[in-house]
Amino acid sequence: MPALHDLITVLHAPDLVLSASDGQIRSGGSDGWYRRDRRALAQLEISVADGRVVPIGMWRNGASAVTVQSMIAPVAGNDPSVTIGRHRALSPSALTDRVELTNFGTSAATLTLRARVSTDLAGIDAVRSMRLTQPAAPLLHEDNVRWEADDITVSLRCTPAPSTASVAGARAELAWEVELPPRSAWSLLLSGACDDRRHTGFLPAPAVAPQWTVPLVPGEVRALVDANLADLDALLLADPDVPQDRFVAAGAPWYLTLFGRDALWTARMLLAVGGAELAAGTLRILARRQGVRHDPESEEAPGKILHEARPAPQRTPELTLPATYYGTIDATALWVCLLHDAWRAGMPTDEVAALLPNLVAAMEWITGPDADPDGDGLLEYAGSTSGGLANQGWKDSADAIRHLDGRFAQPPVALCEVQGYAYAAAAGAASLAGAFGLAEGSAWLDWAQRLRDRFHAAFWLRDEVGPYPAIALDAAKTPVSGATSNMGHLLGTGLLSTEQARSVAERLAAPDLTTPYGLRTMTTTHAAYNPISYHCGSVWPHDTAIAIMGLATEGHHDLAGTLSEALLRAAQYFDARPPELYGVLDDGPPVHYPSACRPQAWAAAAIIVAALHARRAGP
Repeated sequence: MPALHDLITVLHAPDLVLSASDGQIRSGGSDGWYRRDRRALAQLEISVADGRVVPIGMWRNGASAVTVQSMIAPVAGNDPSVTIGRHRALSPSALTDRVELTNFGTSAATLTLRARVSTDLAGIDAVRSMRLTQPAAPLLHEDNVRWEADDITVSLRCTPAPSTASVAGARAELAWEVELPPRSAWSLLLSGACDDRRHTGFLPAPAVAPQWTVPLVPGEVRALVDANLADLDALLLADPDVPQDRFVAAGAPWYLTLFGRDALWTARMLLAVGGAELAAGTLRILARRQGVRHDPESEEAPGKILHEARPAPQRTPELTLPATYYGTIDATALWVCLLHDAWRAGMPTDEVAALLPNLVAAMEWITGPDADPDGDGLLEYAGSTSGGLANQGWKDSADAIRHLDGRFAQPPVALCEVQGYAYAAAAGAASLAGAFGLAEGSAWLDWAQRLRDRFHAAFWLRDEVGPYPAIALDAAKTPVSGATSNMGHLLGTGLLSTEQARSVAERLAAPDLTTPYGLRTMTTTHAAYNPISYHCGSVWPHDTAIAIMGLATEGHHDLAGTLSEALLRAAQYFDARPPELYGVLDDGPPVHYPSACRPQAWAAAAIIVAALHARRAGP
């Protein structure tokens, strides 16, 4: 995958712009203006004839706008006199890139400003897998450039119109002759529009953002909170069927759409700051897309909550996924958990009642043969047989579930955290059943108790630190050895006894898992450990935040505070916006995982969790 960590991201879902640190959108990489998983522009470079543009500053104006300031390199010995400011912004309907030339000198300046513009209209899957794509031919008009295909039209309007325009290969080359008197300015407005006719997809969220209610936190922490809430607002998308229902897209650029697991965890983390309305919208959006039939290709099953929904199928060297894909073992239980938590947080009873049929369907999937095909009382997955995900928990890379000696766990795989989610879902569903008069409540509690007994008997291992639950059971029902962060997801689910929760807290606190910047996903003693891998030793902020919430629920506030401080400390190294994941090498400062999403929904929400649990004095 192409590197992202040194790019500027401007975001207003479902649009984003990726550019180099100097503001230039250059062809050949992942740069571009994207809408709904499609690259509308692949190149927008600004230059000055016979001059060198040197960037001198960059600042953000929220998540959806950025300014890059540059100067024209002066003749040796002279101070610079002409600057170039690029003010880029995204709105629900357009991209604007305002170029402003300012002459601070005492004499006139004559300049030729040039723009090189092109696109390939590539899908995000092609960009992500670095597949070569063919550029689209530009069509020149008096004040705009257009690109047309059967299902999409992109235009870039120029105000004022260029002095000259030509086509070189598949690139439009535009030029403006500019006379700048002393102490004067000149501006060019470039306005991009995109008409994607495939289908509407998810919509930009309504202009009014959620009203977050953040308790008092110290000033430097509040700045982190505000930056990440702004990113979360920019990631909001709306259901085209019911636009008032919103959810948080998973992350830019690869996952700027609906992901069941990500949206559910993000909404759950935000309940503490007034996110009940967001939770309700997320629940309804997923309920409308809940599985109703068996389909081996999409892995849909009755009652099952989807993994992801996109405007088009995704094809990479590793995966082939249909536009709507259900290959997840945990999203269904997480949907039930969020419904229960949102009800407790004040979701109106009539809105909860409207989702009870979906609750019953979800619980039938959780407790039935689709989730437990071998009938051993545990939820498990065999992995896709049609090009989908081999691993279907949150650690869904193909190499994520491995024994301590490096051997891959053979499917079917029963993940530890999934058993915790399922137990919490059954307990929460039983509470809802009691409150709303459903007859299934006692059966769900009985099922949960059998799951708890089975888990206690099958999952526990011991190493030099002490007892801990295995990340999973493999096909032979053998515990997959080696301590991992997954055990932190069990805290607060009710699946663990008080003593077991203490053992998990102590195991997480050991230095092979806890770093100054969050929890490693895998112990450093593991044969597969790699601090800059995707799931085998890196740090994921959301993973640490889930452990923080569970630790606090179980009464282990000291470790919850320590890990909260770790996340807040790490965010400072990433301009207040933690990426999807990062590496920690020998307890040094965190380093980028180059292709990680940023902003990313549950990483941003993790900062809110950390701020609420940090051990700091008030302002």
